[in-house]
Amino acid sequence: MRTPRHDTPGVEWSPSTEATAPMGPDRSQPEPYPQTCPACGGELGIDGYCLTCGQKARSLREHYELEPVSWLAGVCDIGQLHARNEDALMCAAQGDRAVVVVCDGVTTSQDSDLASMAAAKAACQVLWTNNPQGLGTPASRASAVAAVITQAVAAANEAVIDQTDPASPNSAATTIALAVIDGSTAYCANVGDSRVYWLPDEGEPQQMTKDHSLAQDGMDLGTGRAEAESSAMAHTITKWLGRDATDISPNMATLDIDIAGWLLVCSDGLWNYVSEAADLRSTVVPLVADQPTARQLAARLVDWANRAGGHDNITVACARLQGHDCDD
Repeated sequence: MRTPRHDTPGVEWSPSTEATAPMGPDRSQPEPYPQTCPACGGELGIDGYCLTCGQKARSLREHYELEPVSWLAGVCDIGQLHARNEDALMCAAQGDRAVVVVCDGVTTSQDSDLASMAAAKAACQVLWTNNPQGLGTPASRASAVAAVITQAVAAANEAVIDQTDPASPNSAATTIALAVIDGSTAYCANVGDSRVYWLPDEGEPQQMTKDHSLAQDGMDLGTGRAEAESSAMAHTITKWLGRDATDISPNMATLDIDIAGWLLVCSDGLWNYVSEAADLRSTVVPLVADQPTARQLAARLVDWANRAGGHDNITVACARLQGHDCDD
């Protein structure tokens, strides 16, 4: 499932977006830490302890933030209860074009933290370096972007497989949710139960993606959302990326943006607490009263989920969109 490459003129994929996120499967190397102590600004030792105040900093795999442009940013955090961060976030942007990828490694699979990061990197690179224009019509453009999204998901799946020991009986697996933003249009997709939401300042908020999960299967059969998502098997996913995946075809949706609002790409570490799009917007409204930056809102939502319990890893990417006037 490959499509011809259409590089964005003058824009190259840059590993600079990886500068604040640890990469690679070699756990024998020390985990990277921030350049300075978050508590006092002092120098950190190789083990993450501050040489001035003695406080232990979290590694960049436990918590990192990306902000390629002022209107788009994301935060990936370990949460309160997990021993490691199995979520991953990658994004790239220039002008009014951006791509965002969020992956949530399946906890019960081996090396899911490595798989999610590898998948996020691979998908983001394909989405960023391929910018097809189609034949000039919205429908043709949407079809061309959909082909690239399919290619990106396939690349992410291959990256996950590459992280799996061929002899492993419990191969690595991850979900994926992504958005390609092109001016006043956003193309959204997912495999698994990570999500994309559109929260306009006015009008009806929307969940742009549809989960592949037993909870969603229940809702499709008429079970109420609250009951379906609180059942014992609610978070059992029916599609994923990895060696054991039998179907990696993503759900896709296109959003024409004609009003200002926030596009959110997140893992279930956030939406566990606010699943309905309307409830999520109600949560966001007081957090944006002072007109925060995208990075501030993403951090506030991660903090909110941590205060709500932080039972899972939490990843939130926020894009502030203005319809036909989305400026850097």
